[in-house]
Amino acid sequence: MTTTETPRTTGRKLARFTGHYAEMVVAMLIGMVALGPLWPPAWLERAGVDALVMATNMTVAMVLAMVLRRHSWPRIAEMAAAMYLPFVALLVPYWLGAISGTTLMVAGHVIMFPLMLAAMVWRRAEYWH
Repeated sequence: MTTTETPRTTGRKLARFTGHYAEMVVAMLIGMVALGPLWPPAWLERAGVDALVMATNMTVAMVLAMVLRRHSWPRIAEMAAAMYLPFVALLVPYWLGAISGTTLMVAGHVIMFPLMLAAMVWRRAEYWH
């Protein structure tokens, strides 16, 4: 905090930051619900494909939300990567039989949220406003 910022100003920034994170989560949920039915059901029977479809659905909606908020393309790409990386990384142990399809889906989602938050904290100036 600089000497010219009041705690009230910092509180507002934190509220905007938190609200922005919540907006992205809501956009992701909307993406899962709205885009899920567009995929052939046979594809979703394979956990690896299902995980990537889910990541795609969430990412498409989140990208749209970030475009509407006029974020820069590099920040949008970083956030999309934070969403895909956990699933892509977990595909290897899944293919090797070290984790189940359920573990792939659950762990991918659990890891994704802190990675998104880390990207936001790293570039917090972009997310304060």
